[in-house]
Amino acid sequence: MSELLTVEEHLRSILGAVRQLEAETIPVPGARGRTLSSPLRAAVDIPVFDNSAMDGFAVRFVDVADAAADAPAPLRVVADLPAGTDLDPPLGPGEAARIMTGSPVPAAADAVVPFEDTVGGLEDSLGVISVVRAPRAAGAHIRRRGEDAREGDVLLPAGTLVGPLQAAAAAAAGVSHLAVARTPRVAIVSTGSELAAAGSPLLRGQIPESNSELLAGLAEEAGAGVVLRRSVPDESDALRAVLAHADDVGADVIVFSGGVSAGAYEVVKGTLGPGGEMGFVKVAMQPGKPQGFGHVPGGALLFGLPGNPVSAAVSFEVFVRPALLAMQGRTDIHRPVIRLGAAVSWRTPPGRRQYLPAVIDRTDPARWTVRPATGGGSGSHLAGGLGRAEAYAIVPAGVDAVAAGDLVDVMLVS
Repeated sequence: MSELLTVEEHLRSILGAVRQLEAETIPVPGARGRTLSSPLRAAVDIPVFDNSAMDGFAVRFVDVADAAADAPAPLRVVADLPAGTDLDPPLGPGEAARIMTGSPVPAAADAVVPFEDTVGGLEDSLGVISVVRAPRAAGAHIRRRGEDAREGDVLLPAGTLVGPLQAAAAAAAGVSHLAVARTPRVAIVSTGSELAAAGSPLLRGQIPESNSELLAGLAEEAGAGVVLRRSVPDESDALRAVLAHADDVGADVIVFSGGVSAGAYEVVKGTLGPGGEMGFVKVAMQPGKPQGFGHVPGGALLFGLPGNPVSAAVSFEVFVRPALLAMQGRTDIHRPVIRLGAAVSWRTPPGRRQYLPAVIDRTDPARWTVRPATGGGSGSHLAGGLGRAEAYAIVPAGVDAVAAGDLVDVMLVS
């Protein structure tokens, strides 16, 4: 086993070759799914001004501090403040302004009394009102200007994935454009003379091609844009032609599936290994032991993944996805991992870390468990069962078997 690299060793060499993509500034609505290249700073205070947290009355606390059911505090309503008003009415002793949630609080007021703390509530909210419950203190029910953030404050650091919550935070902070990493351009190339388009009649020896669908979807999920998707036979000329096409469309990353193992017709290894573009190694993992990595003179990164679907999926998760996220400057480049008890027992490969397609049983919310996604275990050819997987159970190389009840690291992928 001495010739096998660890997963960490191979990933380290990959990440060492990654260069972060340049930034571009785009409107906030178009930034969802992109990664911040610069910190998001507030352009305005949040909240922008002191405003009411309740529908009720803006008051001077001194006028209502002793209000009680048996000793109501009468106040005369001298103004009406709907949301969006720019009024700032003066309030003298014994005076109040009816105010709605989100409306600016008058400078003369230092508390808000909700409608439910008065005798008449909303139905009798103009004229003279009677407060029967005192606010807890001065400042009650007032959202103060800048209590969430001040203009110039960093709301989100560079490397943050922009989703709906982050986009909303930017808009709330008065920001209309964000600096984000350019979308990585990825080419997906499936190799194998046995491959036929899904749905087409199959001749003897042919199988439906599925890896390009798998890898294109995983690449897009990782924030990349697929600029080329091809299936080529085990012929060097065909591989070189698609490599040139990938260069023409400006691919930053080219992902090959198949052609990287030890067979007689390994087209990726046979074409790009002697050419010097790629190096080929064996990694102490199962599935996914044969791996290729390198780059073309123009700089595009080349990944050679095994052709069996489960191997390709696992290899993408472990090596390609972290590289794509690192290219975008993402601060967190790994999937979340939790620890769950095994629902059943299974065998593991000697001397190699196992990545087992798995499903999670959530029947008992206090005790989730994990089990293989298929009865065939981690067979790298089990493409149908891969569709049921929502995670990978990760078992260290030194463990020979998993017993029911053992705690297992589980990498969530859906």
